[in-house]
Amino acid sequence: MAMITNMKVKTTPRQHNFPSQNQAAHCWNRYNEWVVCMKTTEGDRGKCAGSRQLAGSICPDEWQEKWDEEREEGTFPGMKSKF
Repeated sequence: MAMITNMKVKTTPRQHNFPSQNQAAHCWNRYNEWVVCMKTTEGDRGKCAGSRQLAGSICPDEWQEKWDEEREEGTFPGMKSKF
């Protein structure tokens, strides 16, 4: 079995205003920060890759997929944006 070396793992930084027990609010904010980034950059995924990665590191995939679908359908309760 080969060992992976020099692997750089990046996750969202801890924020003092979110307790460590339940990260749902932190996830929600990170996802909406990505939506705002996409809106302000007119959908430039490259410029917003860092924001999406931070959201992805704390949010369950199922939540992100659901929110992505809701955005496409216009039913997302968070930031409104079409990009």
